Amino acid sequence: MKSYLKAFNIWDAVETGVEPALIYANPTIAQMKQHEENIAKRYKALSCLQSALSYDIFVRIMHLENPKEVWDHLKDEFQGSERTKQNQVLNLNRQFEMLSMDDNESVREFSGKLMGIVNQLRLLGKAILEDRLVSKMLVSLPEKYESKISSLEDSKDLSQLTLKELVNALEGLEQKRAFRQKKLVDSALVARTKTLKSGGSNSKRNVVEKKEKREETSG
Repeated sequence: MKSYLKAFNIWDAVETGVEPALIYANPTIAQMKQHEENIAKRYKALSCLQSALSYDIFVRIMHLENPKEVWDHLKDEFQGSERTKQNQVLNLNRQFEMLSMDDNESVREFSGKLMGIVNQLRLLGKAILEDRLVSKMLVSLPEKYESKISSLEDSKDLSQLTLKELVNALEGLEQKRAFRQKKLVDSALVARTKTLKSGGSNSKRNVVEKKEKREETSG
C-alpha cells in the first residue's frame, strides 16, 4: 500500500498528516491551484486507504478523516507496539536459524519457506542481506547436495552468489537426478517386460513339447 501511495505521489499526505495551509486573501492562481492539489491529495490518500480495507476493518476507521490517523490506527492494530514487533522479530529470527531442509523436500519448497520468514522480517523492518540468505541456504541443505556445493565453491565466489542463482543451480541438479532416476526406472520396466515375455514364450514351448511327446508315446 505504501508503494501504491508513493506511485500516485500522495504518500506525503499520509506520512505527515499536515492539514493544507489556509489560503490568504488575494491569492495568485498558482497558490489557489497548489491549495486545491494539497486538499485533493489528502482525500485521494484517504480514499485509497479506505477502499483497500474489508468492511469489518473499514467500520473501525470510518470516523477518521485524516489519512495519517487511519495509517497509524492500522499500524497499531495489525503490527502492535514496538515491544510486540521486537518479540515478533525474535521469534522469526529463531525460526530462520532453526530452519533446515528435509531429504524429501525440494529446493523450491524449502526456498519458499525460507523467503516466507524473510519477507515477514522485512515487513517488520528487519533487513536480511543476500549473503546471509545464501549462507543459510548452503548450511541447511542435506548431505546429498555436498558435491554440488563443492563444485560451486570451486567455480564461483560464493560471497557474490545470489540466492536466485543458488536455487537455480540446485534445481538443475534435482532435474538431472530426476531424469537419471526416470531412465533407470524405464530400463528396469523394459527388462522386466522382456523377461516376462521370454518366460511366457518358454512356457508355451514347453507345453507344445510335452504334447508332442505324449502323442509320440501313445502312437
